[in-house]
Parts: sequence; structure tokens; C-alpha cells
Amino acid sequence: MSSQLTQPFPADFVWGAATAAYQIEGAVNEDGRGESVWDRFCATPGKVRAGDSGAVACDFYHRYREDVALMRELGLDAFRFSIAWPRVLPDGRGRVNAAGLDFYDRLVDELLGSGIAPYVTLFHWDTPQAIEDAGGWPSRATVDAFCEYVEAVSQRLGDRVGRWITHNEPWVVSWVGHGWGHHAPGRESEADALATAHHLLLSHGRAVEILRRNSPGSQVGITLNLDTPYPASDSPEDAAAARWVDGMHNRWFLDPLFRGEYPEDMAEAWAALVPEVRDGDLATISRAIDFLGVNNYTSPLVAADTNGGRSRIVRRNDVDRTDMGWEVVPEGLHDLLLRLHRDYRPGALYVTENGAAYPDVRGHDGHVRDAERQSYLEAYLAGAARAVAQGVPLRGYFAWSLLDNFEWAWGYWKRFGLVYVDYPTLERVPKGSFYWYRDFIAAQRARAAEEAA
Repeated sequence: MSSQLTQPFPADFVWGAATAAYQIEGAVNEDGRGESVWDRFCATPGKVRAGDSGAVACDFYHRYREDVALMRELGLDAFRFSIAWPRVLPDGRGRVNAAGLDFYDRLVDELLGSGIAPYVTLFHWDTPQAIEDAGGWPSRATVDAFCEYVEAVSQRLGDRVGRWITHNEPWVVSWVGHGWGHHAPGRESEADALATAHHLLLSHGRAVEILRRNSPGSQVGITLNLDTPYPASDSPEDAAAARWVDGMHNRWFLDPLFRGEYPEDMAEAWAALVPEVRDGDLATISRAIDFLGVNNYTSPLVAADTNGGRSRIVRRNDVDRTDMGWEVVPEGLHDLLLRLHRDYRPGALYVTENGAAYPDVRGHDGHVRDAERQSYLEAYLAGAARAVAQGVPLRGYFAWSLLDNFEWAWGYWKRFGLVYVDYPTLERVPKGSFYWYRDFIAAQRARAAEEAA
């Protein structure tokens, strides 16, 4: 039992681990898969560290049975994975690639046969390149294309998948991919970022309707990357700066989903850039969902920007940092969960990603000792447990990630996995944190069983 954890999780709490298709699958040219924006971005010199790509990644496409066996050893209740749109619709629309759907069919059956529930993310950033060439997410036509894809997937898997996540982190797709160009497709336009955000949210609302029709009895949600922006001081200027960051990171997505409106202060600030919002769009976006997925890794300290900007992030001196340079702020997750429950009242919440990158190495004895990751997970889980004790309807937790994997523009440099992947051989080596998480889950179950008895 965790030393930091004074409050047990409920007996029916879901313990999982999370991944994404482009980061683990590999096999980018097999069985009729089409090109994605990430394939193109990785092939563009200077975009991804060391020229890395997801062409092979962890080769999960061929090794998924081995990886499901690791999940069984961990004692997972659930596995969150994403489906690659270009595997299913290689041209983005139209022709459905049966071989691509066959893979996910096999994966779902393998999971269910192992007693592990599939939590399926429909879009984790791998837009088909053909869709990007036709205008991409800044174009409203992409909403219809996404709906075709959701229709194909849910018709095939809807009888066995009980949890659907429409989109992963629309903020990242919008701003990091379309506003600042650090991720695929590499656009640098604030107008494109805001149009992308609106069309992702609109396609989410349309997808909810499709999933309810094709997968009756399942639960549907969306995953947002959210944080708690803390003002650096009590000054009104720092408070205003933190509110701006909150508007950009959190409220721009939460308010339309749960209130059917964009936040007034942000809409006013972005008035010259916001895309067309048609009659009915916000009603579609705010269709009732069953749960909200929360990805949280850190929470920023925010001050007023004396150089004329709206905010600046202040570096804390008294916290640990991960290999990404992200500050370890477990109270940020606790405060975020309380705030979501208080301000937006989602019926249920899941932490769909939480974890940390560290520079893991195999010792001479072959083991990977990662005490820092264990401390990180322990502290964040303690924060989550406190939120549950305070009435937050948190239903599950997914560690990011099951495997070391392709970490987007950082390539293979950053390792988030509970399992070490030796990339030249693709050997899997469970780390210390793997065994820690396994024992933590088992202890939680034992404690719940004792209390039930």
C-alpha cells in the first residue's frame, strides 16, 4: 500500500494504462494503411529529433499478444488505445480497408479474452494525409470525413467496446499542431488553430450521436489535457494572467462541451480569429456525454507578462522536474478534479493519462530501476484519492504509458513507459514502476475485498 495514500479507492475503480496508435503500432506500410500527417511530418527534415518516425515504433501491430500478456501480469482492468484513422480509411473517406479493421477486431477480442476492457480513442492525432491535403481540420468538411470514419469503426466494434473516447487532447492538435507548428501537420496560424478547435469539438458532438446508435449501451466521452494554472502572487495582474491561461488551456474546450458556449472573455480577445459558428453547432458540441477524460502531467505557475504579452510561465524552484522539464505538481491534479466537479459537474471522470518521462537505463543486471517514476505516480494517485474522498466521481486511472514509445517531435529520446522497450531488438523489460503499479493495484483490490467482507 502506498505510504502517501491514506484514502483507498472504491472497489469498482478502474485501473488501466494508456497508449496511442502512431506511438506504438509501427507497420505504417502494411495491410493497406494510408499515409498520416505524422508520417509526412516525420519525413520532413528538421521536424522530429534525430529523424525518428513511428514506422516501426514498438511494433505493437505484430506483438500485441505479448503486450496484452504484460497487461494481464500488471492486473489491469482496462487498456486505453487509439485506432489509426488511415488504417481504416486510407484515403480519409470512402473506401474502408477491411484489413485495418481486422487488426482492431483481433486486438479487442484478445483484450476481452484476457478480462481487460477496451477503452477506445477514435482520434489520437493521426489525421490521414489525404484529409490534410483537402484542407485538414481547419476545414469544416473534415467533420463529415471524421463521421464517416466513426461510422465504419463503430459498426465493426460497437458490439464489444463499452467505452469510447472521441478525441484526445484537442488543445494540442489545435495549438501545437496548427498554431505553433511543433506537431503535425506543422501549421503556424492562430486562425487555423481556432478553426481546428471548433471542428474537433463539432465532430465530437456528431460522433456521440453515431456511437450511441451503433454501440448501444456503451459510454461515450472525450479526453482533454487540462491543468490548474496557479497565479504566481496575490496581485490582480497575476490573477488575470492565470485566468487567461485557464481560458486558453481549459475553458475554451470545457465551456462549449458542458455549457454550450465559448467563454466570453476569450471569444472577445480572439474576435478577429474565431471561425464561423453556425446555428446548432454549440447544441451539437454540448450533447450529453457519459464521462470526461482528463490528461494531466503538470500545472503551471503564471505571472503577468511585463513585455506586453498576456501571461508568462514562472519556473518553480522547490519542485522536482521530469525528463520533459515538466514540474511535478500533484496538488494540481487534486485541485483540477475538484474544480471540474464543482464548475462543470461531469457525470463521471477518468484520469486517462498521467505519468512521467525519466532517462531510464538498463543496469548491468538487466533491470530498469525508476524510483522517480514510482514517486511521481504515488504522489499523483494520492492527490486523486483525496479528490475521490471529497466527492469527485473519479471512476478510473490510466497510467501513461504502458510502453516506452515514439514521443512525437522528441522521437525516441523520452521514455514514459512502465515497460522499457529496447528499440534495436524490441525486447520488453518491465521497469521497477511496472512492479510497483502491479502491487499497488493488488493492494487496492485486497483492501476493498477486506472492507466488503
